Parts: sequence; structure tokens; C-alpha cells
Amino acid sequence: MDKNTFTGLFLILLILVGSFFFLKPNANDPAFKKEQQRQHLDSLKRAGLLKPAAPKTAADTTRPAGVDSALLKSPFGAANYGSTAYTYMDNKDVHITLSNKGGRVYAVELKNFKTFTKKPLVLFSGDGNKFGLALTAGGKAINTNDLYFKSLTTAKNAADTSTTVTMRLSYSATQFVDYTYKLNNSGYKLGLTVKLTGMEGVLANSQALQLDWTASLHQQEKDITQERQFSTVAYKNMSNDVDFLSETKDDKKQIADQKIQWVSFKQHFFSNVLIAPKGFDKVNVASTTNLDSKDVRQMNARFNLIADGNNTYPMEFYFGPNRFKTLAAQGYDLEKQINLGWGPLKLINRFAVLPVFNFLQHFGWNMGLIILVLTILLKLVLSPLTYKSYLSMAKMRVLKPEMDVIKTKVGEDNPTLLQQEYMKLYRKAGVNPLGGCLPLLLQMPIVIAFLRFFPSLFELRGESFLWMKDLSTYDNVINFGFKIPLLGDHLSLMCLLMTASTIIYTYFNNQISGATGQMKYIGYITPFMFLSYLNSYPSGLNYYYFLANMLTFAQQWLIKFLVDDNKIHARIQENKSKPEDKKKKGGFQAKLEDMMRQQQIQQAKKK
Repeated sequence: MDKNTFTGLFLILLILVGSFFFLKPNANDPAFKKEQQRQHLDSLKRAGLLKPAAPKTAADTTRPAGVDSALLKSPFGAANYGSTAYTYMDNKDVHITLSNKGGRVYAVELKNFKTFTKKPLVLFSGDGNKFGLALTAGGKAINTNDLYFKSLTTAKNAADTSTTVTMRLSYSATQFVDYTYKLNNSGYKLGLTVKLTGMEGVLANSQALQLDWTASLHQQEKDITQERQFSTVAYKNMSNDVDFLSETKDDKKQIADQKIQWVSFKQHFFSNVLIAPKGFDKVNVASTTNLDSKDVRQMNARFNLIADGNNTYPMEFYFGPNRFKTLAAQGYDLEKQINLGWGPLKLINRFAVLPVFNFLQHFGWNMGLIILVLTILLKLVLSPLTYKSYLSMAKMRVLKPEMDVIKTKVGEDNPTLLQQEYMKLYRKAGVNPLGGCLPLLLQMPIVIAFLRFFPSLFELRGESFLWMKDLSTYDNVINFGFKIPLLGDHLSLMCLLMTASTIIYTYFNNQISGATGQMKYIGYITPFMFLSYLNSYPSGLNYYYFLANMLTFAQQWLIKFLVDDNKIHARIQENKSKPEDKKKKGGFQAKLEDMMRQQQIQQAKKK
């Protein structure tokens, strides 16, 4: 290559690089933003998530044909006619579509998330969603959701950190209702201030300003049945108490005796929350499910607004994920809408499991590895209980030959006497027959707590591990194409592995405890019940149960080498040789013996 050719190619390269930087569109250019909004609107229309506005015709700018003259002369009469137009508000987290019809939020898209099918995640959209004030003017009932507002100029603040849009419903030039929306450059909150100007003589003097909000929430996750089970209306009163409507059936509630600070239309992993610093009054909430609809649930809230002076009603929306730390950062105890269970289960998840999980997240590990480490830590904490349970079962196994002798002598015709003889043996040997059960019972709240923790854990959404593409839902490696009773239309491999591990655990547990007869086989029923119940639950939950079973088996295998049956037998014989007055009898054991003695007396009286 000669010098001239090299120089020419170098200059062409400089021109290409320079054109890339100097001809790059300015992100703050209004024309560029308008084109972005147009492209975004087109994508939502193609996805079927946004209804296109009707084309504008000459009739739209003049008095429409067939106008009701009486309606036109009524309060807000001119606002009954108009054409739909959209205004857009964007930041790095949300894209919000405002409609001039009703002046309301028409659609909300979360930019950083996708649906399970990888489509734009739109929380709600369309005319099936309503947001309007119920007013009475001139003796006529009016709902602003059906009236056309005028979108005023979009404005940015001086520091360019937020955008404000005002929607105005005019009664006259000096009498109007304003909806002012404010969106910061980042975050999931949308401010809303309702302000009435000059409306004192128009609206009924004693009328409270009532707001009616309805939303039909789109499906976002793989399994709409499971998504419906974790979707409902949540609300918090001014005393910081959070309550929920039913998650399993249609429900409604009237709250007339207290103010409510926020109402949330909560889906499984996302929420639409309306917050009022001074609260709402006379609240009615409802949640229904239309099984013929592709939407998850239809939710409604109706309440009176409380003014903040000068006929101003400040509120704010939260449109975002149900991630615990994200909700907590918003204030107003929004994180309490994540249902972590009831009573002690909630305390375990909130103050024990969640902090450990958040700590492990800082290492940037895969979610599968985090669940593994979490399970190991939990098993280490519970290892003293596991050891105690194993030791107690080993004692019962050593005593079994002596129990068989007693059973042969007494016979099975008198179960009360047989149990009394067993209790005498337990007392002489210093063995608690429930010693193996109590440690297991103490662990049960933790096992049940995870049944609520993992399905509510937003962090699992979209996270893959091994063959599981999404740990927040089931892994359907086998699809039947039809529904099987008690199982569904699929089979989860991780649930199958969990069931198999439970069967193995049951087998070895029977070997340790020396279970015989019916007790030997009852334990095998439970794994198949789990298979039926947990087949549609998140694979992350089944993965945890599988790990817990295998780690428990490993613990027992290790303990087996530390516990010597001969030493246990020698200790039992030594304890039996002690005088009765030196043996410690447990309160429960004494009560059990007394109860059996009373039963024997009653039986003797009947004979």
C-alpha cells in the first residue's frame, strides 16, 4: 500500500468516526424526544397494549354532528366532546402515557423489565382503566373520567431534574380543575396534585371530593393462575397497619372508621400504589377476577380526598417492582404490602431470612448459589436441634427390643396399660418419647416460612440456574397438553427431585428411628402430597427444599459416626439402675402418665 492510499483511507476513517459523534442526535432535542415517543407508541400498539387514537377529522375541530344542545349547556358541557390525544412523560425507569380523556394515566410501562414473554412490561393500559372525580354540579352527577381535559405546556424545573404536565378541565376561563403530574428524572414515583380553582359556587357546598380508581392489570408472569394467587388490593391506615383483601377469591371491604394513607393494586411482582400524605377517607376497595379475561385481576378503590388547604389535594403514584428494598426506599411503609406470612412466620422472614439473603446478594453470586449458601447457613444454625432429634431417635431404637418384650407380655388388647408400661420403661431409662419430634416441630415454622418467602421474592424473577430458566416460576420440563387432577398440565423436574429426596430422607429416617407397622409407611404419603401441592410453585422454592433434604441427610450421616449405640445402651442401663427418687421426671411425661392412669380407671368403671 503506497503513502497516498494509506492517507486516503485514514481520512475516510476520521470522517466516519467524526460523523458518528458530531451527527449523533441530541437526547435533549424536542424533535428527537418526539420521535422516540412515536416509536414507543408504535411498539405498544403492535404489542396490542395500547389502543390507537381515532384519526382526527374536521368534525373533531368543530361542533360534532348530533350534539345534544342541553348537554352542551350543562356544567362542563363542552368537555363532553373532543378527540383523544396522548401526552408522554419519561425518565430512565418509566414511560407514562397520559390521556386527555379523563386527564388520567392511560398506560404505564416499566423500562427496565420485560414480561415473561420478553414483551414491554405495561402494568395497565386502555379504556378499561378509570380514574375520575365524582362531582355534583347544577344538580347533575359528573365523573371527570368521561370528560376531555386540555393538556397544558410541558415544563421542566430550573435544575432540569423533573418534568411537569398539567391537565385542565375547564368550567369557564376562571373556573377549572387541574391535574398536575410531576415526574423526576429517575424513580418510580409520579406526583399528582388535584387543584380546584373558582369552583366554590359550582360544586355542592357540602360535597366531599370523591375519587374513583379502577384498573385491570395485565398478565406479566408465566402462570396466570399463580400470579392471581399473589395479587390483591393492599392498604395501610394512618396507624401504619397494613391489611389485604383475599388473594384466593373475589373480595371487597368498606373502611369507614379510619383514614387510609395508601391503596395498592398489588400484582405478584409489581404494584400500582396511590399515596396521600394526609390520607383518604371513607374508603371502599374491591378485587374481582374475570376468568374469561387475559388480565390478572380487576381492582377498584373509591374514597374521599382530604384537602391540604386552598382546595389542593396532593398525592403521588408508585408504579414499580415489589422489591423489598425498593419499596422501603419510597417511604410510607410500602414494603409491608409484600406478604411474608403471618405471626412468627412473618418475623422469621422479615428479620432473619431477608437480612441474610440481602447480605449474600452483595457478593454478586448467581441466585442458585445464594440459595445453596443460605440453606447451608440455616442448617448450621439448626444443627443442635438436628443432633438432639437424632440422639433421641437412637435411644428409642435401642429401647425397641425391650418394648417388644413388654408388648408380648401385656398384649395389644389393653392399649392404655401397654402405654403405661411403655412410660415406666421410658422413665427408668431416662428417655423422652417425644424427644425426636420436638426438635423437628421447632424447625417447622422455618420450613413453612420459606413457603411464603421464595414465592414473594422479586429477586428470583428472571434469574436462571442450571435448566431452570426462571427461579420465580415452575420449570415445566414435561408438558402434558392436558390437565391431570392434583398435578396440572405439567411436571416440574425440580419438584420431582425434591419429592425423590423426601422419599430418600423418609427411608433413612425410618432406619434411624426403628419405625415399624403403619408408622413406617405413613411418612411415604407426605412426599406425594408435596408433589401435588408444589408442582406449580417456584422452582427456587423446590430447589431450597431439595437442598434442605440432602443437607439434613448429610448431617444425619455425619452424626451417625459420632453416636455409638452401645454407649447409648450402656447409659440407659446405668440410668435404669438409679433409685426412682433420683430420677428426673419431666412435667409433660408426668401429665401423660396421669392421663393414662385416669383412662384406665374409667375403663375399669365401665367394666
